[in-house]
Amino acid sequence: MADVFSLGTYSDTASWSDGTSKDTGDLRRKYNFGDRVSELNIAQDPFFRFVSKVAKKPTDDPEFKFTERRPSYHKRYAYVSNHGTSAPSSMAGTNATVTHTDVDAGDIYYFCMIGDYKSAGNIQTIYGQTGTDILPGSSGSQPAFFLPNAVVKIPYIIAGSSNFNDSEAAGDWDDTGGTTDIATTPDDYLIVKVISVDTTSVSDAAILKTEVISKGSAGADIELTSYSTYGNALDAVDVSGKSVALYLEKKRCYVVGSAHAQGTGYPDTWKDQPFSTGFGLTQIWKTAMAMDNTTRATVLKYEPNEFARIWREKLIEHKWDIEQSLLFGSQGTDNDGAQYTEGAVDFCVSYGNIFSGSGMGGTGSKSQDDFLDDMSNFLDPRYNNANATLFMVSTDVYNWLHKLSGYFSANVNKVSVTDTSSGGRANWEMGGKKNVFGVDITQIYTPYGVMNTARNLHLDGTGVKMLAANMKYCKYRPLVGNGLNRDTAVYVGVQTLENSGVDRRVDLIQTEAGMQWEMPEAHAVWK
Repeated sequence: MADVFSLGTYSDTASWSDGTSKDTGDLRRKYNFGDRVSELNIAQDPFFRFVSKVAKKPTDDPEFKFTERRPSYHKRYAYVSNHGTSAPSSMAGTNATVTHTDVDAGDIYYFCMIGDYKSAGNIQTIYGQTGTDILPGSSGSQPAFFLPNAVVKIPYIIAGSSNFNDSEAAGDWDDTGGTTDIATTPDDYLIVKVISVDTTSVSDAAILKTEVISKGSAGADIELTSYSTYGNALDAVDVSGKSVALYLEKKRCYVVGSAHAQGTGYPDTWKDQPFSTGFGLTQIWKTAMAMDNTTRATVLKYEPNEFARIWREKLIEHKWDIEQSLLFGSQGTDNDGAQYTEGAVDFCVSYGNIFSGSGMGGTGSKSQDDFLDDMSNFLDPRYNNANATLFMVSTDVYNWLHKLSGYFSANVNKVSVTDTSSGGRANWEMGGKKNVFGVDITQIYTPYGVMNTARNLHLDGTGVKMLAANMKYCKYRPLVGNGLNRDTAVYVGVQTLENSGVDRRVDLIQTEAGMQWEMPEAHAVWK
């Protein structure tokens, strides 16, 4: 195809199938730039470049809906909220529901179990999202997976053990009863077999009647009273700022299989509901370029054809506007009926993981250890089970990441500062650079995988230090349907002297597309 930037009166194709040549100005045709506009000045717009190349999925409706699916195989856990030798009547209990200290195999105990995610859709609390967090024991979070003959692992702490913090109330595993936030490793765990399940007596909880199979190896006597309040502390507590690995996991009770006697029949079953829905809107971007025909006919110095020069700049301007919208837009419809698509920053701030970016570049001192804690929470496979993430960073954070890598290379990877021999492999280092779809990517090796990092100039001067977009869970959706493609197209000569009587020419660049954001736990922002 001929160079569409030189829009004089020349033929696009010397000989068409009918043996004639077609003049661009006469055709007033559109040029579908959907797969080409992102190739202009690639480094300026890395996010648009990526989504238009690897995550394009047309939609045939300007208000599109989609479905998310979160598997349940790793979500069969709950927290003890109350327990006793008889069935608890509520989530909250006293500190002495079990009075004796000798727990043996064969003993019968009741446990009131609560969840911290919605059973419908397996929707969980997102790290840093206090406004949309799902409190343990809240409506819709009732554990639905406990069945008779299931085997359950229940952690405990013994009062007086090295793992018990005396500044807290007995067994209090949260920071509601003392000055220290306990994230203690349990002394051991009980293995119990579920005899029966009651999901009606206590709202949004499941009461398990269980038989003790094993009490672990923590000691002959287990004081169940020593952890009777740890579950109560989590009841209705905001856990959005708690680490899965370092805090919540140590309090979770998991189904660890089932056990059935010989000759027994088929067991009960349960049905999960892993699906949830979301929606998005397309947005229409327009960029016009107009020039009177006298100016068009004037030959200038340096670049004789001013119309062609401005035309190139308008294409880049159009792409720049799309990048800005895909980063900072806020989804909605205004009073004039104009729709706005959801930008990455607005989505992450409203729904995704939020981490502190204080000290990342510029002034401050966010350490590598602090950042690795963030990465541990973000990329925990029990929480976010996919890693196809593009990390977009501002210039100061781009430099900060390289400084961390340089420090490791110069110090950690040596026996001493002056010794040039190797002292062991660093877990934080720059692995090199690569070019992906024309975008320069710096690969930074961390204990949690490779960070594919791109400098994004659009983040400079904003409060966003780093934006992590999982490319598996976001899509660029141009409107395409009924034979019409509303992806980026150039409409040449929407107004000309021939069709309007006005001595000028107007061209139009137009795009109608939207962003689809799924799985908020797979995206993050540092700010």
